[in-house]
Amino acid sequence: MNGFDERFLTRNGLAARRLAALLLGHEPDTRLPRARDLAEQLKCGNGTIQAALRLLEESGAIETAARGHLGTFLVRSDRSVLWRLSGLGTLLAAMPLPYSRRYEGLATGLRAVFDEAGTPFAVTFMRGAGARTTALLEGKSDLVVLSRFAADRLVEEHAGALSLVVDLGPATYVGAHGFLLREGASLQAEGLRVAVDHASEDQRMLAERAFAGRDIEWVECSYMQLGELFAQDRIDVTVWNLDEVQGSHGMNVDVLPLGDEITRDLSLRNSSAAVIGRAESETALNAVRDAVDPARVTALQTEVLRGDRMPSY
Repeated sequence: MNGFDERFLTRNGLAARRLAALLLGHEPDTRLPRARDLAEQLKCGNGTIQAALRLLEESGAIETAARGHLGTFLVRSDRSVLWRLSGLGTLLAAMPLPYSRRYEGLATGLRAVFDEAGTPFAVTFMRGAGARTTALLEGKSDLVVLSRFAADRLVEEHAGALSLVVDLGPATYVGAHGFLLREGASLQAEGLRVAVDHASEDQRMLAERAFAGRDIEWVECSYMQLGELFAQDRIDVTVWNLDEVQGSHGMNVDVLPLGDEITRDLSLRNSSAAVIGRAESETALNAVRDAVDPARVTALQTEVLRGDRMPSY
């Protein structure tokens, strides 16, 4: 269907648009639900469903075949046409700032899988998982990319409003966290000045866990300030995403592993990228789940990390 088609503004056409959204979740060569089941789900008559299916076939969105007592099967579907007819529009995903090659690879992988699935997709970059989630709740974005640990906490905090869409697996969000310790300082010393970034859910939670029960002084800090604060002897240590400090010059620090088992477990969960969305957008979220193949995303991300693929998002 190219351009405006008034057939999709009729009663049958509106049912076809809703049916298009449902069929985004069906793979080719699978049996379709019975017409009466679809009619019950869409709250319309069987005749309307039959007419809606015909409209979708005529538009080139689907091809079906009746196989006797086995029912009607979806032979072929064009996801790009189905998505356009469904009226779901372009999905806007809020991601962390692409200041590490890993984030660039993640954005590249997500961009590619959505393009391959025929799903309109755009990216906006915002610092801080909390800020990105606020934008999601306010309807300013459709999806948010953040760590799995932050995702679990925010989905629990906003129970019923947010939903986990996909977990992309370990090392997709960050490679590792570690201590950045000022040269000459001791990690066991009391009164350490510890940098913390309250805009970053992950960094804050890791730092609080790593220094729980210690006599320390918190110093508010963002990544861009780290080098300056270390150079000016205003902070002694922090827990940080090591992807962000690789290749940085002039930061005279020792990089130490996270020693506590609980902290390492927390850091591992923080390394996994997750995508969340508004629970009310169930149809779109189910379509996203079908579109996003985690293995494909991570394969493309790895190519970017190795330098075999230019970032493209």
